Amino acid sequence: MTPDMVIKLAEQSIYTIIIVSAPMLLIALGVGLIVSIFQAMTQIQEQTLAFIPKILAVFLSIVLFGPWMLTILLDYTRDLFEQLPRLIG
Repeated sequence: MTPDMVIKLAEQSIYTIIIVSAPMLLIALGVGLIVSIFQAMTQIQEQTLAFIPKILAVFLSIVLFGPWMLTILLDYTRDLFEQLPRLIG
């Protein structure tokens, strides 16, 4: 296993992690921004107010994007297992 192979494998792993986590992070960011604007407009300074909508939004994004995320992870895992003989040998 050469250093180039390790770098390529790490690059594929990081890319997959970013792609899979992006929908949840972007939805949580959007909901957090909306809640922050609402808090600024109403001058409600409750710290825990932002958590419940974010948790619900992330859960909903997992339900909506779950099959797509699972497909991406399964494709990555399948590709990794197909590369395994070349990585070891």
